[in-house]
Amino acid sequence: MPAAIPVGARIVVRTDDGADERTGRRTYRDFVGHVLSWDGATLELERDASANGRRPAEHVTIDAASIVRLKPVPERRLPRR
Repeated sequence: MPAAIPVGARIVVRTDDGADERTGRRTYRDFVGHVLSWDGATLELERDASANGRRPAEHVTIDAASIVRLKPVPERRLPRR
């Protein structure tokens, strides 16, 4: 894990969501949003609303132990007119 993540950076975070009960395979959950804070143990993220409008933006707190991968992603483009 990085020692510092800049506040306001847009990132995608993949977390381990445990094993699927039926198949036994690992499952993951992805969060895309802007960093609010990072202390090395807990990541606070303002999760982006879904592109189709079904899920509103939300504040999420992610434990560092559950993070599998994180990487920066570019800002969304403005919709065409």
